[in-house]
Amino acid sequence: MMMQCLQFLVEPTKNVAEKFKEFRKKAKNEKREPLDENQQFIVDLAKDLGRVCQRSEVLEHVSNSEDVWPTLACRAFILEWASLLESKKRPMQTDGWPESSDWKDQDMENAKRLILTWAKDLRAQPEQSVWPGEQVVAVLDDFETHWKRGRMSTLQSAVELVFWTLINKELDRENIPQKWLTWKQRSQKIGATPYIPHIVWDWICDAGVEVTLDLDTANPDLLISEDERRMRCGFKRKDVPNYHQRFDGWWCAVGSEGFATGRQYWEVDVGEMDWRIGVVKESALRKGFKSLNTDTGYLSLRLERGTELKALTVPFTGLPASLIPRKVGVYLDFGLGQLSFYDVENRSHIYTYNETFDEKLFPLFGTVEIGKDLVVKSPGNRSQCLCPGMCLWG
Repeated sequence: MMMQCLQFLVEPTKNVAEKFKEFRKKAKNEKREPLDENQQFIVDLAKDLGRVCQRSEVLEHVSNSEDVWPTLACRAFILEWASLLESKKRPMQTDGWPESSDWKDQDMENAKRLILTWAKDLRAQPEQSVWPGEQVVAVLDDFETHWKRGRMSTLQSAVELVFWTLINKELDRENIPQKWLTWKQRSQKIGATPYIPHIVWDWICDAGVEVTLDLDTANPDLLISEDERRMRCGFKRKDVPNYHQRFDGWWCAVGSEGFATGRQYWEVDVGEMDWRIGVVKESALRKGFKSLNTDTGYLSLRLERGTELKALTVPFTGLPASLIPRKVGVYLDFGLGQLSFYDVENRSHIYTYNETFDEKLFPLFGTVEIGKDLVVKSPGNRSQCLCPGMCLWG
């Protein structure tokens, strides 16, 4: 009986592995066109990286052409990483890395030469001589698992992490995945990582804070639950004191506590409704219908008409519809000047503001919905109201 149970448990895993092998073999055999020059460059680079880096199974998938990136992704990768290598030859900038790639398409050959020069030095090291660290290996395994399950279109993020790790030998190996994410969000503000691995996600959630709504800032049209975590628009404006910090135009409220140091993370259930989520500077005006954007002290994402997702920069930055979340994670690193937004359900990056914060920031929440609640949550307190109709409103 015990053997039958063990066979039952092992068999599904075996079937999944076999199906994956068949799928990869079929995909490889059905490849309609040979690799172009840039794709072949990435394949060769993965071979060089895999030769010296221990536990680099993900690189084998690329070097064996099991995972072939789109041409545009290959070009972007080559230009970005040539820029990174070039920056190491110049005096270090504020955080040591270029804000963005200044390379142009006509510099592609120069970019390849720069990477090849670095790879030549890499080849001089003994085979399997570089240990990337336990944290990096765990992240690579996580990436590989999700790629095999079809949750990641390519292993580009894994190759980026290996490349970044080998370039930054002086960094603490235990912190590399987190520092890599921070750098990615600085160099690529929109959709920097299609999937955030467990270790990095846990690090983000470790900054979780309890956030509640400040009734004295809420627009009089808003209904706030007794636990000060749920809000929606009402049918009748309440007669409340019109404090100077209260919104009287936009249907918004801010969190009870502001932040001027450290890391903080909170979550918001937004569903499919129109919403506004982010932070606002303590000195920002809240009266009337003046634009709530970076010029007026607001850093936020807004969903309009359920289909238009925007970062409210000046001018606004339109975001792909594919990034529209139902649950938003908001991560603030005050010291590094980063405000990042994540799709909690997909565990993916949406957008990052990179600023210099010089005053207290308050969580911002806005909604225009009458029949649905916007719900403020935080890691460690994920309880849900099982009977929404029985919530008591203030």
